[in-house]
Amino acid sequence: MPNANVTTTHEAAPLDRLGFLLAWHGGIASSRVEHAFSLCGLTPRQGATLILLGRSGNMSQRGVAGALEVDPSILCGILNDLESAEFVERRRDPADRRRHIVTITEAGSRILEKAQDAIAEVEQELFADFTPEELTTLRNLLVRVRTSTSYPACTEP
Repeated sequence: MPNANVTTTHEAAPLDRLGFLLAWHGGIASSRVEHAFSLCGLTPRQGATLILLGRSGNMSQRGVAGALEVDPSILCGILNDLESAEFVERRRDPADRRRHIVTITEAGSRILEKAQDAIAEVEQELFADFTPEELTTLRNLLVRVRTSTSYPACTEP
């Protein structure tokens, strides 16, 4: 059964629909984040990969693909580019030669710091009118939105 709070938005003006508002503001935020990453020579997926590795230090290649919710073949291209730029290294896992361990390099950590600063600036501008409590509430609500990269419209061409 549909959520009554969502269905009552039929009465709202078309541009006040939650899905439209999320798409509109999400598109703008996405463009700004993409631009911030590009200033560091990164794509958003490369940036997300470095952020993940910056937090963990290293992960299995399969673990990175799972955490980022990308197909392993897509991740391979991302890692190839990051490895060519010397931002990450891939090595065989000594305990299991079938696995690759991905590690962020010093150069990767430096570019990650620049990228994080650029993203922080975008976020400060986007959320300037929010209190810290409102940002916490927004984050908690957004993580509950039912989205999936496996939805057919989200797959790579």
